[in-house]
Amino acid sequence: MNIFRAQNASGLVDIRLRYLREDFPDMTDAEAEHIKEGLPRYYAKHLNDDFFAYIAEDEGRVIGSAFLTVTEFPPNTSFPNGRVGTVLNVFTEASRRRQGIATALMELLISDAKNMELDYIELKASKDGYPLYRKLGFEKSSSSFTPMKLIL
Repeated sequence: MNIFRAQNASGLVDIRLRYLREDFPDMTDAEAEHIKEGLPRYYAKHLNDDFFAYIAEDEGRVIGSAFLTVTEFPPNTSFPNGRVGTVLNVFTEASRRRQGIATALMELLISDAKNMELDYIELKASKDGYPLYRKLGFEKSSSSFTPMKLIL
């Protein structure tokens, strides 16, 4: 098995859709197809620029992933370098879970984030992923601000 940062988009569409189907079981085939059509464009534009994909591969087949998006903001006291990361799509296929694959992916991602001089990385932990992230040093975050969004 190999753990590495992807240099091209090979296998990324498939692992993204496998992750989404598990995380969003109500996703329709039409929604999946729409996402599938948009992913190659996204990867072509962002891969190894402000989006980094960490892959676990066994015998040429992608069996796990962890994605890191990097966002640059005007620096402030919370992020003095102005660069923060968001972790997405941490996934290991069901038959390979509890074998350290997600840990290895996340350790490589964290190492790269430090080398990129990101101020911090954040994620939204699932119930299953929470113990792994705690073991890696992630802490619950709180803020005096209320998260909000406007769906367009």
